[in-house]
Amino acid sequence: MASEITAAPGAPPARRRRPCVLSFSAARDRFLRRRFLSAGLRPFSVRLPSPAGTGTTVNVWARPRPARRPVLLLHGFGASATWQWAPYLRQLIGAGLDPIVPDLLFFGASFSTVPDRSETFQARIMKSTMDAIGVRRFAVVGVSYGGFVGYRMAAMYPEAVERAVMVCAGVCLEEADLAAGLFPVASVGEAAELLVPSQPADVRRLVKLTFVRPPPIMPSCFLRDYINVMGSDHNQEKTELLQTLIKDRKLSDLPKISQPTLIIWGEQDQVFPMELAHRLERHLGENSRLVVIKNAGHAVNLEKTKEVCNSIVDYLQEPVPNALGGAKEVQPASTVETSELGDLHVPRTT
Repeated sequence: MASEITAAPGAPPARRRRPCVLSFSAARDRFLRRRFLSAGLRPFSVRLPSPAGTGTTVNVWARPRPARRPVLLLHGFGASATWQWAPYLRQLIGAGLDPIVPDLLFFGASFSTVPDRSETFQARIMKSTMDAIGVRRFAVVGVSYGGFVGYRMAAMYPEAVERAVMVCAGVCLEEADLAAGLFPVASVGEAAELLVPSQPADVRRLVKLTFVRPPPIMPSCFLRDYINVMGSDHNQEKTELLQTLIKDRKLSDLPKISQPTLIIWGEQDQVFPMELAHRLERHLGENSRLVVIKNAGHAVNLEKTKEVCNSIVDYLQEPVPNALGGAKEVQPASTVETSELGDLHVPRTT
């Protein structure tokens, strides 16, 4: 059985509620999708082979021929990938990088009937997606929850992930940290209410926690519209993702990845405090580098887009140290070149 890739030009993400005629969120979603299209990326629907009776589909934005230096961009909780990565496309492409931007499972148009909610399953699906579009070696950049998935990919597929960038990704958290008061929430249920908002008041609290300078006015009508258009799908599955992520989590169980890793953190992050950045730096040792962005919180990728993007580009353009302690120039990742991704069918890999 083979993976199937079909072009999805202009198709809106599945299962969203129909917005009202005058919807700011729907208009912004269309605008951001046009930014992706103008940058040369196209949306594709990748249907991956699964056990009998199940199915997994990943929506991914990519250039039709991602043959330069692919970089996989993994978003965090919130809206779909286009909302979180649109400001980065032009600079990344201008630096000679090829952004590949999927929606993680249960975000945007990506979905699976497989009951597994672990970051390991997400990592496996993202790797299968990269295989399906013919990209064999790449860098990975993960924001928050996307960093959990990216870190797991680096651990599981060291032959594919050449280096990693973790942006406010609290992979070193432990379940015990909740009760210890490290976070603004004390339980997984409260975390789900914060990260999977269902009411305008929930969105206001989330924005105030994640931004150093949140908007002074957030009208309920706009927040309700955002929830209706962008945040109303797969809430149960997203809650289960959080529960699985945190349950019984211990730092001692976290593998130490071998790839060079850049850690980017907002100095005033209240969701994943700086303690977790220092934990990760200690955990990875000399193989890591920590960059702290001042006057930024957990949403550092949105508050300080220029600083974060500059750090990513500079890091990915550095030579990769080799095993002998020297340096080698970064080479383009190996790819399978096709005339159109929509024509590509590849066998399942294990």
